Amino acid sequence: MRRITQDAPGGPEVLHLEEALVPEPIPTEIRVRVTAAGVNPVDTKVRAGGAGLGDDMTAPPFTVGWDVAGVVDAVGMGVTRFAVGDRVFGMPWFPRQAGAYAEYVTAPSRQFAHIPEGVSDVVAAATPLAGLTAWQILVDTADVQRDQRVLLHAAGGGVGHLAVQIAKTRGAHVVGTASAGKHADLVALGLDEAIDHHSEEIAEATGDIDVAVDLTEVNGPASLAVMRRGGLLVCVPSGVPEGLTEQAHAEGKRVTDFLVEPDGVALTGLARLLAEDVLTVRIAGTFALEDAAAAHRELEKGSTFGKLVLTL
Repeated sequence: MRRITQDAPGGPEVLHLEEALVPEPIPTEIRVRVTAAGVNPVDTKVRAGGAGLGDDMTAPPFTVGWDVAGVVDAVGMGVTRFAVGDRVFGMPWFPRQAGAYAEYVTAPSRQFAHIPEGVSDVVAAATPLAGLTAWQILVDTADVQRDQRVLLHAAGGGVGHLAVQIAKTRGAHVVGTASAGKHADLVALGLDEAIDHHSEEIAEATGDIDVAVDLTEVNGPASLAVMRRGGLLVCVPSGVPEGLTEQAHAEGKRVTDFLVEPDGVALTGLARLLAEDVLTVRIAGTFALEDAAAAHRELEKGSTFGKLVLTL
């Protein structure tokens, strides 16, 4: 099979195509013939050697990527949820190596879900990591309730634009920061208040916030300042800044770090939203597998609205 690999950490140029053996599923696993693979910021960080996700991601050669969509090609003993020929999507193995930038992937069957009829492989591949991050923060961690005020930083990004919509399904009032050029699209997705992070101060643009999600690594302190007592701040992806936990406790507020994990149940929930046209996944662009380096360069520009996807 073809796969993208790298022999050392570095810039996008370290990514190259190679031939490898097709993996065999062990009991409880399925093998997926990959038709599309999502590209995420964590992929670029792992490629560069700075993600800190574990030993198997620090010693090249390795293959990056976790977002997978495709067709079940083989099933291991004990698998009951899928059969050969089923269309599936998932985020297998995270934060361990999954090798999604490849023609075949094997992983536990319960880390996948069925792709709804009418949903394209490209959209399915763009959904898992970003969608699960948004779902697990807003539904599982924060348990967002109707009429709560939710603040999302980087609302126009891969996670952010899905978080806007998932928060709206919970009945929340959603405030989001993004560049001005993304505001109209975000409002169309359900955003209630848009803040231009280039020209507006958060404290002047929003009232008391119940749940804040910092997807930028730099807006934790500013978010804490606009939260009500008892509110929750979730810091993604690099954890809680030093000293912020103590400050939050002193102010009667809560703060936590977060790392997404494989979750077939939540994936099924996301699939339901996709099938009902409640969740729109914005595709910013597609690239052939062999052009993975170009996809990484595009993502690292920092202006992408939605998701980039590799197609096979």
